[in-house]
Amino acid sequence: MSAEAADPGAPLRRRSRPRIDLRRLGRVALRGPVSRDRLPDAIGHVAEAHRAHHPDADLTILHRAYVLAESSHRGQMRKSGEPYITHPLAVTLILAELGAETTTLTASLLHDTVEDTEVTLDQVREQFGDEVCYLVDGVTKLEKVDYGAAAEPETFRKMLVATGNDVRVMSIKLADRLHNMRTLGVMRPEKQARIAKVTRDVLIPLAERLGVQALKTELEDLVFAILHPEEYEHTRALIAAAAGPDAPLDTIADNVRHTLRDAGISVEVLIRPRHFVSVHRVRRKRGELRGTDFGRLLVLVTEDADCYAVLGELHTCFTPVISEFKDFIAAPKFNLYQSLHTAVVGPEGAVAEVLIRTHRMHKVAEAGVVALGNPYAQDGTAPVQHAEPSDERADPTRPGWLSRLLDWQESATDPDTFWTTLRDDLAQDREITVFRTDGGTLGLPAGASCVDAAYAQYGDRAHTSIGARVNGRLATLSTVLSDGDTVQLLLAQDTASGPSPDWLDHVRTPAARIAITGWLTDHPDEAKPTGSMMTSVDAGAPGPADPAPERDTQVTAPARTRSGPRATGVVVEGAGGPVRLAGCCTPVPPDELTGFVVRGGAVTVHRRECPAVAAMQEIGRAPVGARWADAEGRESEAGCRVTLVAESFGRPRLLADLTEAIATAEAAIVSATVEPPSEQRVRHTYTLQLPDAAGLPALMRAMREVAGVYDVSRAQHPAPAG
Repeated sequence: MSAEAADPGAPLRRRSRPRIDLRRLGRVALRGPVSRDRLPDAIGHVAEAHRAHHPDADLTILHRAYVLAESSHRGQMRKSGEPYITHPLAVTLILAELGAETTTLTASLLHDTVEDTEVTLDQVREQFGDEVCYLVDGVTKLEKVDYGAAAEPETFRKMLVATGNDVRVMSIKLADRLHNMRTLGVMRPEKQARIAKVTRDVLIPLAERLGVQALKTELEDLVFAILHPEEYEHTRALIAAAAGPDAPLDTIADNVRHTLRDAGISVEVLIRPRHFVSVHRVRRKRGELRGTDFGRLLVLVTEDADCYAVLGELHTCFTPVISEFKDFIAAPKFNLYQSLHTAVVGPEGAVAEVLIRTHRMHKVAEAGVVALGNPYAQDGTAPVQHAEPSDERADPTRPGWLSRLLDWQESATDPDTFWTTLRDDLAQDREITVFRTDGGTLGLPAGASCVDAAYAQYGDRAHTSIGARVNGRLATLSTVLSDGDTVQLLLAQDTASGPSPDWLDHVRTPAARIAITGWLTDHPDEAKPTGSMMTSVDAGAPGPADPAPERDTQVTAPARTRSGPRATGVVVEGAGGPVRLAGCCTPVPPDELTGFVVRGGAVTVHRRECPAVAAMQEIGRAPVGARWADAEGRESEAGCRVTLVAESFGRPRLLADLTEAIATAEAAIVSATVEPPSEQRVRHTYTLQLPDAAGLPALMRAMREVAGVYDVSRAQHPAPAG
């Protein structure tokens, strides 16, 4: 069952034994009893395939499982007219071809007995042990009589939960669906389409994520034939027309063999025909197909280092297509897949794609988790003593996406929500890894944002998220993460705060979406857009208990007016008129100063780095010298006025906390402006009257320490009038 076989029913070829046609096995009928001293011919096929991968396997348990399955299914027929036992036999042979171990094959032979016969789970446990019983129970469907329309989604939920404890449950289900899809032609067209759509939306993505490419690609072709029959037939015709003894890939394959042989590298070079869906995708991408588009070269070596040696020789002796190079050995895919991908230009400009991998990598690429054998065995031989099936077992093959799926499914109590969310989750076919600052990692779907990372790391605590640092830089929660990013989530100290409805626009993971939706449903009166909960302020700097209107608020208090050349504590050279501090930069000691004469002879004093200084000079205004007066020469009761800008992530009660920090620093608020939130960020501008300029650094530190505030700076733009 090649992962890229042009015939969707073609089995996996192995040199050590003759080919077994899995489709013909579906038409095998059992004739009469079989003596106890030998296996029947049908189970003999399974034994032969199993021994090819596990030469020392004990076949006694397979014999006993077959006897129970055959006797319990005796008299039952499939819709195709074949004895029902041919189905579990075919499913078991599929798994045996992939290299499944004996326990999986035993459960596969029995997988329909509890569902369709009088055999009970207790009987299976008594005769075959807890492990086989767990696998059989995991793939047993729930009754429609009990669950009605929810039977299918709840069956998949049950199966996924069981897979979380033992991935072999899903291996059996995938093989079961493959054989059913092969024999789907006897069903009504509408039922074929319904089963094909579920296979496309759920089973194929699961096969991809578990790395079982041999099953995934054939399922894709079978679904393609049912749902898109015209395009399927057109693709079949293209493949048939391209077949022949003088295919372009044959010439390139010979050249590659000679090149690598001359380099002293022991390899096996094969031509891997693309399966139907793969050819169809290439045709849609490129339009007209080239002769080399119907397959790829597969180079198999012994050691990992040989993969890179082969790559070096190919790139030296052929012209490489650099854009096609991918290293999935150094960075394996999340479904265990490892290979080097490249493309080289052969004779007459033909471009051939090349896959380079070891024999072990090839086995895993074909069979995924099935190739790992029994993940619960100690030292690879003795099985682990399992707890009751209800107890969760440690699974070294349990990938991150499965853990996330199991987490969110607990919150999706409604079957329709679970079914819809499951399909959406499985449609996300790429995964990224981001690093936490504590050294841990988070596996997320491609396109995930900081919101997703927050819920993946903190669960419901992420409701209080206010922002993040991505690769050391401050970022909003809506920031989309890339593979390899380092993310630090920032949480508010106020545990009563909750998420914003805006977050739903940026989430990709079901766990985050379900958690946010649940909180918003439970707190309808508190769900407001980020940054919209603002607190009214006046010159007295209110406490945190002040009311919060639902719109942005700007309030202004009257400022003390001062006049005279020294009323501000500033000495201006040759100034006879009033002197005032510029509102755009609100200078305070020890800022360096520059003044400009304005209408009426008054002098406006700016900080020297204020943008207005350059603007005034560009239009020809001449600056005048200005400096701070000595402390004893200033009016101490006047203090100083300054405008500060606070940049923050929006959250409820933020303005109240900021104004409380300002009041604690004994500063009076002259005016305050809160701009409308943008991308979950809020800008606050305060014009403040301080008793002494020396207290400004401490005030700015206090404001920065308010949860959600990530920067406080002096104003560099015109402040509100006041």
